[in-house]
Amino acid sequence: MKKKIAIFASGEGTNAQRIIDHFKDADAASVVLVVSNKPTANVLNRAKDSGIETLIIDRPSFYENERVIEKLKATGIDLVVLAGFLWMIPESLVKAFPDKIVNIHPALLPKFGGKGMYGMHVHKAVLEAKEKESGITIHFVNEKYDEGKIISQHSCTVLGNDTAETLAEKIHELEHAHFPGAIEKLLLS
Repeated sequence: MKKKIAIFASGEGTNAQRIIDHFKDADAASVVLVVSNKPTANVLNRAKDSGIETLIIDRPSFYENERVIEKLKATGIDLVVLAGFLWMIPESLVKAFPDKIVNIHPALLPKFGGKGMYGMHVHKAVLEAKEKESGITIHFVNEKYDEGKIISQHSCTVLGNDTAETLAEKIHELEHAHFPGAIEKLLLS
């Protein structure tokens, strides 16, 4: 039976698009739901263009009741993928889907993780710390920001002339190259 993936995203949706495309004609799994906390997020357009159901959530529906969990269970979701989703995952959702929620973080955890460490904030912190390498971490989600068990990490060199923007480009390349395959490996294991 084909596995079902739900993607949670808050923005443009380039990682979501890579995952959607990766599983478009796959026998093993497909993306069946895209959830966003921003009604204007472009990821919703990407999902609609691919014929994927969308769900827009607000804080009360995410944190104060079980609406999202009920929807995921009713849809038969096997894996929840966070692809640029910026809200903390509530404990109730983590417990409902133990070791079935994965995230991608734009740094080599445990460095540069935690609340407020996303997007350009991470890249600026890496540069300010004069790190020689950065990268991505694909990890399971638990009740704390960026502290779940690491699944895989992939790195790139930070050059002396890198800016937050050029580092972001390198990180996006790593995300696009490795996240869909890591998801597929998880679903097949």
